[in-house]
Amino acid sequence: MTSSQDKSNESQLLSGALKPTLFVGLVSIAISSAVQGFAGLYGALLAQLIVLIYFIVHIFVSKISVNLDPISTMALALFSYFAKLFFLGLFLWALAKFTPRESIDRASFGVSAVALTAAWLGGEIRSYLKLKTHLPLPPAANR
Repeated sequence: MTSSQDKSNESQLLSGALKPTLFVGLVSIAISSAVQGFAGLYGALLAQLIVLIYFIVHIFVSKISVNLDPISTMALALFSYFAKLFFLGLFLWALAKFTPRESIDRASFGVSAVALTAAWLGGEIRSYLKLKTHLPLPPAANR
């Protein structure tokens, strides 16, 4: 068994964010299924998939940019952000255009996606606050 000291920052953030997200996902799937039937189930499942992909890509970009210079890191982060935004828009357009409302409940999808996003961000923030990050301090100026 590895201790939290042996794990990378990204794996600790991923672990801390996944737990509340999966719990909220199960609750939203259960509630959506009870209220909207199979359409609610599919909407909540789809929201879970989209939110997990979106944030796991964020953690992956963080992991691969750990040794890059700041300008490259910013470029990679911006590219990642705009690519995720573009593909999310493309996905939502395809969902609206090619799936009937009776098969995937839009309200279940939207409410679940917002709840899952809040759970992920809350878990990630909580994990980040537990990290023991050491930031290099600038050298003291000689006066």
